[in-house]
Amino acid sequence: MIMTFLNAGPLGIEEKLGQTVPLDLTFLNENSEHVTLKKLMDGKPTILTLNYFKCAGICSPQLNDLAKTLGKIDLAENTDYKVITVSFAENETPALATAKRKNQLESIGRQYVADAWHFVIGENNSSGILADSVGFRYEKTVSVTGQTDYIHSASLIVLSPEGKVTRYLYGITQAPMDLKMAIFEASHGQVRPTIAKPLLFCYSYDPEAKKYIFAWEKIAGVVMLTLVFGFFLYLLKIGRKEQDHHTKGENNE
Repeated sequence: MIMTFLNAGPLGIEEKLGQTVPLDLTFLNENSEHVTLKKLMDGKPTILTLNYFKCAGICSPQLNDLAKTLGKIDLAENTDYKVITVSFAENETPALATAKRKNQLESIGRQYVADAWHFVIGENNSSGILADSVGFRYEKTVSVTGQTDYIHSASLIVLSPEGKVTRYLYGITQAPMDLKMAIFEASHGQVRPTIAKPLLFCYSYDPEAKKYIFAWEKIAGVVMLTLVFGFFLYLLKIGRKEQDHHTKGENNE
């Protein structure tokens, strides 16, 4: 048995493009210091990620890809942009934030200004308030053994220097050019709609393994439905061609 708790609104992402996040929210950074969102952003376009540091599913792949992508874009971190990873888990600590930050900075693959990417935890529900302000919905799960996990989507949320939501980049992986363009747009306060929404929830909770696993059956189901629908359209097209050919033959007679 697994008990679930949902933060306000339906699970997933409710886009809040053009809306401004509350910059006065306070968090605990890697050094256990109380810092506001405004101070963390430092007047720069900001890439925001909402994760939790003990996540056994999509969080680590998403952050690993972000680290590699940041190493490839030709922008000056801490000058052209900031990155903030916020834990929405209720029981995580600055020590976990420090360890996660260290691992991600090391995986970037080049010299990187450490102050450009912060890992923080909430206080007084600041993480939940921030998540709600950008429309990020997640579900807390508690097993009978007391194991706590969260079901959530993978998304980068890009903010203008003033805290306006300008872009959502969905999925675990991002193209360097897409991320660079999103930062450029945010720096000018330009709001851009999401071009496409890929499947947000490719992971499901395995209570026996106590982790999230890739739900191949969901992907297979989508592929099968697409193939069946395509085959149906093909048969319909062929049928119409044969009918037209038969009709023309009768008219010629």
